[in-house]
Amino acid sequence: MGGDHAPGVVVDGAVMAARELPVEVVVVGDESQLRTELARHAHVPETLTLHHASEIIGMEEPPAISVRKKRDSSLNVMVELARSGAVDAIVSAGNTGAMVCASTLGLRLLEGIERPGIAIVLPTLTGNTLLIDVGATIDPKPEHLVQFAVMGSVYARAVLGKPSPRVGLLNVGEEASKGTDFVKEAFRLLEHTPLHFVGNAEGRDIYTGKCDVIVCDGFVGNITLKVTESMAKVIAQLLKRELRRNPLTQMGAFLSLSAFKALRKKMDYAEYGGAPLLGVDGTSIICHGASSARAIKNGIRVAAFSVTERVNGAIVTAMKEMTVCPKP
Repeated sequence: MGGDHAPGVVVDGAVMAARELPVEVVVVGDESQLRTELARHAHVPETLTLHHASEIIGMEEPPAISVRKKRDSSLNVMVELARSGAVDAIVSAGNTGAMVCASTLGLRLLEGIERPGIAIVLPTLTGNTLLIDVGATIDPKPEHLVQFAVMGSVYARAVLGKPSPRVGLLNVGEEASKGTDFVKEAFRLLEHTPLHFVGNAEGRDIYTGKCDVIVCDGFVGNITLKVTESMAKVIAQLLKRELRRNPLTQMGAFLSLSAFKALRKKMDYAEYGGAPLLGVDGTSIICHGASSARAIKNGIRVAAFSVTERVNGAIVTAMKEMTVCPKP
């Protein structure tokens, strides 16, 4: 029931997933509204079922208060289904803060993890980069950034196919002496881990492919993400405006149409589906509020893949290995 275009687009994405993916999909929300949306589809697979929830947490509602007060909200009911083992993963395009709060309270955290982190996949010149955290923990301790690095490395190996992920720490300069005391301490801790830590990464390094995983606090990460989204939209509009300027540029645009389509697909967040909330004892995927049906389907795909690749088990194992690393 969450998202800018819910429940219609969410139901459309769920139907697509049930048709195209080897998964069973449980759509949680107001059953009467959901049945109305399903009636628009000529064929609904038997692998898609409904689960009623009488309340909704709005996009603008305060997360913690809403999660505690609206116990029968679609989001809380979904988390309870995961906690009880009725489902293996949960996906939402609704209130991000509420999703983080409900997942953390309902599913608890993995052994060795003290704070969850939202990880987002970004395109680069050489493939993609995982940025963590982009909003779950805005005021972490240095050791929490180490946990983000461990979780990001595990996810990059299991889901993104990076055998030895290069981990960078987002900072204002490459030198170890740069940054705040908080970042300097995180750098010192990361140096003494078995991770493939390559040092500080500046903002300009995010899209070059220098790192496979870039770690930061949720405050900086969320600003970075929002700037990225804004710049992508602005560049697309400016490019479209220039290409329409005269017949010659319009002809050039026509000849380059296939290249533009390929670029748009690479930059489209819908291709990546959703962002995993790493650190919770379950699989929780957060989709963009403006997600299309294709983005919802891909969010479900990412959730299923995270389950089959046993990402959480690998995170717990990696955190146990961290405890035997030499202290500085």
